[in-house]
Amino acid sequence: MAESEKANQKKNKKGGLRASSQKIKAKMLKTYYGNPLRDMKLIAITGTTGKSIVAHFVHEIIRATGEQVAVLASDQSFKIGMLHKFLSDAWKAGANYVIVTVPAEGLRDNVFYDLPVTIAAMTNFVTAGLDDMSPEEYLENEKTLFDMKPEYVVLNHDDANYPMFEDFKGKKKTLAFGQSGGDIKILNSKLYNRGTEATVSIKSEITTLATFVPGETAVSYMACAAAIATCLDIPMEQIIDGIAEYTPD
Repeated sequence: MAESEKANQKKNKKGGLRASSQKIKAKMLKTYYGNPLRDMKLIAITGTTGKSIVAHFVHEIIRATGEQVAVLASDQSFKIGMLHKFLSDAWKAGANYVIVTVPAEGLRDNVFYDLPVTIAAMTNFVTAGLDDMSPEEYLENEKTLFDMKPEYVVLNHDDANYPMFEDFKGKKKTLAFGQSGGDIKILNSKLYNRGTEATVSIKSEITTLATFVPGETAVSYMACAAAIATCLDIPMEQIIDGIAEYTPD
């Protein structure tokens, strides 16, 4: 047997043991904290870039409806214990929604195992941003979230790798966003020094979204946030107001 094959087998065995250990820990933590998600909706956002911006857009959109919402947004991975404590603290604070961002490395550790996911969204899949994973490994990690049967799935129709993950489906509905097609279609955009504006079609209704976040990528992030809000049946007025309300640090 070649040395490389032996190394891969050893790596896979180690990964399998770690995954099993994480799943056991997840069940213990869920019991310890009393399963707070029984009273809250979990929105999980993944992707290579833009996760935190989308999370803050959605946070402001939900706040615009008058609901209580908590957000755990970071581009870094976190331990499963931190997630469960966050969910418990959010529940104690009276949150109805929780928004969590996780990079693919975190999904590799099964941080969402045994949790009911209301919405799973992927901002994009930029292979140039991957450090220690091949595209195949990246998608395998993403599957740990999307295979949990979320009620809704949101995907980026413009992503060059869209055909690789378009099989991810929500139990109730799957929405796509982008210029090339999808349920939330970007019709045009304008870029400014201190912000971005985009005209989009949502459920055949044309509207304008605007944000203080500058740059072309902000257009895609606004569309992603609008798709998530659409899954929650949030009115257009609150989507517009929420996105406009977010001010980056």
